[in-house]
Amino acid sequence: MVSPFEVASASVVGREHARSGRNNQDALCLQASGEALAAVVADGCGSGAHSEVGAQLGARCVAQSVLSVLGRGLPLDAPEFLPTVRAEVLGFLASLTGRLGETLLGEHLLFTVVGAVVTPAQTLVFSAGDGVWALNGEVHVLGPFPNNAPPYLAYGLVSPEAVPLERQALVPTEEVWSLLLGTDGAVDLRGLCEALVPEREEAVGPFSQYWTEDRYFQNPDALRRRLALLGRESVRADFTARRLVRTPGLLSDDTTLVVLRRRMGRA
Repeated sequence: MVSPFEVASASVVGREHARSGRNNQDALCLQASGEALAAVVADGCGSGAHSEVGAQLGARCVAQSVLSVLGRGLPLDAPEFLPTVRAEVLGFLASLTGRLGETLLGEHLLFTVVGAVVTPAQTLVFSAGDGVWALNGEVHVLGPFPNNAPPYLAYGLVSPEAVPLERQALVPTEEVWSLLLGTDGAVDLRGLCEALVPEREEAVGPFSQYWTEDRYFQNPDALRRRLALLGRESVRADFTARRLVRTPGLLSDDTTLVVLRRRMGRA
């Protein structure tokens, strides 16, 4: 069955990580099972030595767990749905720390989550930590948190009741026309509308472009190229002053987006 939604997704390294030679600590995962689609973005803890590992593992584990729990017959609107997903994810993380040592937790496994699962009947949006999501053009920012320290799902390995997966929205899928999920770096895009694109005399444009403009869905690499352009440092020659002028990229943090948009003519 053809999905009623088209998808665009991308993740790019932020200016500060590029400057310091660090990897992109964001990750995304899109997985389908039957008529269900799971989409997850994750952001590794900036102070973790290898947080990109946790973000990559976390995004995939959360997406797989969502589909697994759904496949066992637990409906999205069941109160125990997200706690069951959380328990599966923590069980996987616990198996890693049990084999590789507890230092793995702080150095590798701290990550935030913004996710969604879409079935023919319902769409669920959930999160743990900071980021951004937008449903039908209505934008919701998660965080910031005190001391720039969001709650990480893996804290549940230390304190069993800590950091639940929180339901952000549960709506009939027939009412969903667009859905955006983003890490906290994507929040900066909202404030760049009037800023100039590096090396170009054009404004960045509104945040809504990511779910309204066809180009991001017609070319699978268009969204990544756009984010990379916004984050790229501009270097030009000032021949009068006989020097190079450097303009930093606009995206200071790693930035990741997953965008779903209903196909035209499909209810």
